[in-house]
Amino acid sequence: MFEKYIDKYKDQIVSQTCRLIQIPSVHEESNNPEKPFGENANKALEYMLNLGESLGFKTKNIDGYCGYIEFGSGDELVGIIGHLDVVPVGEGWNHSPFAGTIREGKIYGRGAIDDKGPVIASLYAMKAIMENCSVNKRIRLILGLNEERDWKCIDYYKQREESPTIGFSPDADFPCIYAEKGVMSIYLKDDCSSYLNEPLLIESIDCKNNAINVVPKECSVQIKINNSQINIEELCTYISSQIKKFKFNIEIKKIDNEKINITSYGTSAHAAHPELGNNAISKLLVLLNRVLSHYNTNIGLLHLFDNYFFTDYYGEKLGLNTEDESGKLTINVGTFSLVDNTFQIGLNLRVPVTCKFSTITDKLRQISISYPKIVIKTANVKEPLYIHKDNYLVTTLCDIYNKFTGKNQEPIAIGGATYARAFDNCISFGPNMPGNKDMCHQADEFIRIEDLILASKIYTEAIYELAK
Repeated sequence: MFEKYIDKYKDQIVSQTCRLIQIPSVHEESNNPEKPFGENANKALEYMLNLGESLGFKTKNIDGYCGYIEFGSGDELVGIIGHLDVVPVGEGWNHSPFAGTIREGKIYGRGAIDDKGPVIASLYAMKAIMENCSVNKRIRLILGLNEERDWKCIDYYKQREESPTIGFSPDADFPCIYAEKGVMSIYLKDDCSSYLNEPLLIESIDCKNNAINVVPKECSVQIKINNSQINIEELCTYISSQIKKFKFNIEIKKIDNEKINITSYGTSAHAAHPELGNNAISKLLVLLNRVLSHYNTNIGLLHLFDNYFFTDYYGEKLGLNTEDESGKLTINVGTFSLVDNTFQIGLNLRVPVTCKFSTITDKLRQISISYPKIVIKTANVKEPLYIHKDNYLVTTLCDIYNKFTGKNQEPIAIGGATYARAFDNCISFGPNMPGNKDMCHQADEFIRIEDLILASKIYTEAIYELAK
């Protein structure tokens, strides 16, 4: 019904996606109350609100935390909930991450598929409906700025604005998502002041500002020999033997006669699928524990990790063999740092919908009893989403996708966390097509132009069906 209209606006959808990508809206610390997530996140919000207004919509900036674009009338509100912030760039890009490069039918750039392209596709889907038919509900595109961190934007929205009656988030996969695992981050901290006189001393750690919800691609540490009895050549030889033993992709470099640098390399992936990546931090932690222990330097945090987490994407070494229809418990080692004489390891977990968070934290506290200096803290806990497959919203959106593609796909469960779980009667819906590699949080993130336009057509039909 709306396909020809979306085709007419194809060039605008593509060009507006590229322009939005060109705003590097990575989270920034800010003391400006009008720009709580930094200058660039605010620019992205203003850009979208100005675009919405120019297309004939009503818009609102909600104190710089978020905003919305709306049309229609009626008591009920259909929500499309997206976000404009993006994860840090990281290493390994062949295309400029904030240029919005078009090549071979793809738009490259940070946010192309997560979530700037889908937000633009949703906006033009709303325009197609607004200009071609009448609906009995209001349609609102809600724009968050803090989704990749701790969702302060959407919490702010919910405290001050109306929640949708029904809706979707264009921030996951087609055909549609009926279940999202719970999410929690766990930080393990260890005061290292007592290690300062050990034979080997970790002086610095650099993980390239990896986000905790990304499988780290690279991590380096600098180690200083703190004992005249240790020969640096022998140390390098021993480290090399351990690297060879475990077949790790790790390099060592001698800085001088008492310092070396060790760099671990991996493959990036979304923390919802840690098994698709190769974790540079986890391999380095294991190597460090083996090497330091060999030279009588025993750091409790490294020992704990080596014993309970090494190569353990699924919590099996923790004794947490948790699995249900939403999938297995997964663990991503996302951060490793040394700040103010404190080591810290950050874990990002995706928790099956039937598993209680307390089950996991109780187990961690149980195994850490033997390491009394280690402190365990949780953060960014998000409850799971579960809507039955027979629910009207699930069947409607799934049917629309199948109608457009001629397929017979079933709704799926994911480990990712979208804004859908922030509201009742809301699920995530596209834009990633079945069978496509998930480029969220990846180097050279892209969206195929044909998929972006198809998603806009699907979103148009979905919004119309929910609002008519």
